[in-house]
Amino acid sequence: MDTTTLMIYVITWAFWAWYFVYWKNQSAFSFLLSWIALCIYPYFVQNIALLLVIWIVLIILPFFIKF
Repeated sequence: MDTTTLMIYVITWAFWAWYFVYWKNQSAFSFLLSWIALCIYPYFVQNIALLLVIWIVLIILPFFIKF
């Protein structure tokens, strides 16, 4: 594991924790789904560019999809 991947994981875990707290307080189901995806996807993606693209989509998506 290189430094870039490690830093992406650390930032992802920060968003992961924030989304979990937000979901528990607001009961926003879209944040729960994004939280689950943020937990799982780094284990399956090895390409740094694809990792960043998926990360950005998962971070932004709950703000546009409300359910």
